[in-house]
Amino acid sequence: MTFKQLRRLWMVDLYRYTGETSIKTLIKHVCFSDGNEHFSDGVKFSFHMRLCSYLSKATPKLLTLPFYFLCLSIFNHYKYKFGVWVAHSTLIGEGFYIGHVGGIVVSDRAVIGKNCNISQGVTIGASNRGGRKGTPIIGDNVYIGPGAKIFGAIRVGNNVAVGANCVVTTDVPDHAVIVGIPGKVISLEGSTGYVNRKDYEDRTEEIA
Repeated sequence: MTFKQLRRLWMVDLYRYTGETSIKTLIKHVCFSDGNEHFSDGVKFSFHMRLCSYLSKATPKLLTLPFYFLCLSIFNHYKYKFGVWVAHSTLIGEGFYIGHVGGIVVSDRAVIGKNCNISQGVTIGASNRGGRKGTPIIGDNVYIGPGAKIFGAIRVGNNVAVGANCVVTTDVPDHAVIVGIPGKVISLEGSTGYVNRKDYEDRTEEIA
């Protein structure tokens, strides 16, 4: 990952929260927010997650390692503070949005596409035996409601809405709305209306 790519991740994540793409707005939420705006917690978390991911792979190591360990200590602080257990090594596409912090656990082997909305109490974890042994792959533009649980080597398609407290252990087709325990598809209306501010490609010059 280049620094330009890192900056794009920061800006796209920020846009999903605020509709803005300025460094000034990013600094405001990362450094000066007092928590009155609930989404500032998500901005802070995503900022340090992306930075740790970048620094862990940056070269030359002799120069970047001290900054990496400093950033990692700050990131770990926010993991505890916000109750969001997502490793910086997890593959997460741009536009990651944490609706509310607290009780979020994501396996570091999971794969999450772009424009994913994740809510409080969500678990995306591994299944350790059986035909679904492994971790989930989450598509693009997916909304995951509060308390939802997604387990095993399954694929959740693009534009999917996962209902609150739903338990998902099988593949989910594109554009599905899935609810219940175990999860059942109830419509193909998808995540429209739940995953917003996806139009950042129209602001390429600001984000690039």
